[in-house]
Amino acid sequence: MISRVCAFALVALAICLGPFALACAADLQQPASPRHIGVLLGTSLPEEREPQAFLQGLRDAGYVEGRDVVVEWRSAKGDEDRLPQLAADLIQRKVDVIVVQSMPAAQVVKRATSTIPIVLAVVADPVAGDLVTSLAHPGGNITGLSAMTEELSAKRLQVLKEAMPRVTRIAVLWKPGTPFHTRVIEQLKAAASSLSIELKFVGARTPEEIGPAFSTAIRAQAQALYVIEDLLFFNHRRTLIKLASDARLPIVFSVKEFAEGGGLLSYGLSYQDLMRRSAGYVDRILKGAKPADLPIEQPTKFELVVNLKAAKALGITIPESILLRADEVIR
Repeated sequence: MISRVCAFALVALAICLGPFALACAADLQQPASPRHIGVLLGTSLPEEREPQAFLQGLRDAGYVEGRDVVVEWRSAKGDEDRLPQLAADLIQRKVDVIVVQSMPAAQVVKRATSTIPIVLAVVADPVAGDLVTSLAHPGGNITGLSAMTEELSAKRLQVLKEAMPRVTRIAVLWKPGTPFHTRVIEQLKAAASSLSIELKFVGARTPEEIGPAFSTAIRAQAQALYVIEDLLFFNHRRTLIKLASDARLPIVFSVKEFAEGGGLLSYGLSYQDLMRRSAGYVDRILKGAKPADLPIEQPTKFELVVNLKAAKALGITIPESILLRADEVIR
């Protein structure tokens, strides 16, 4: 009799707890809310190659956009004055992590938040830019990738010399007041002496100063124009390429957009690869890693793009050794 009573009691308890237990199980099976990733772009638009490479990196890490993550895109479209407002908007939306595409964007976001993790995607020198303590031990809420473009400057000059063995005078367009450019100039000076090249430095701080700087390069009888990477020059690359074309002056820059737009050649990092790799940092942070504990990595992929159309228009014969090494040849 007691056994029957106990049995009935257990059945009754199971019936009472049944809906609650099922509800708990259902809660456990509910997918977590998507994590929100802010991406602050300096020049690109979300549909362009570099941002799309970031999305590919997320997919490679197993994320499905909309289900696992929501990407909040913000682009300054080349206008640095818009960066503070765009950064503030992302912070107000309480995103889980912010990916930045440029040094100005990184500096703005660093000033705006010390708590939200920041991932550097395309930033020249995080240490010199006062973003992190060191590459090995970033500290704080920032990690990611170093573009390491400073170390590439001498190599780019060497590639230009190989492409144009007879060149002896090169004008260098830089932006005065930019610490990174000052260090690049020292790198170029050291490399130029060993390559028997004379350098003429011409500066431009604003779009209006680009034309006069170019005129100075022409008066100096420069045989080529080396443009140090900067958002100003990238945004006005069409103007630079047009000026160079009219003056029959070969132009070299760090990113393929210059060669694709009519410049002679570009040699530098694959920014698409950096954006793709930055997604790996986002993945680790979303899984609980702290930015301060994630060493900053350096580039592993470089691109040489040669525009043979531009070379032909300028009467330049590019050596076969350069063409064989090129990642892309525009014919």
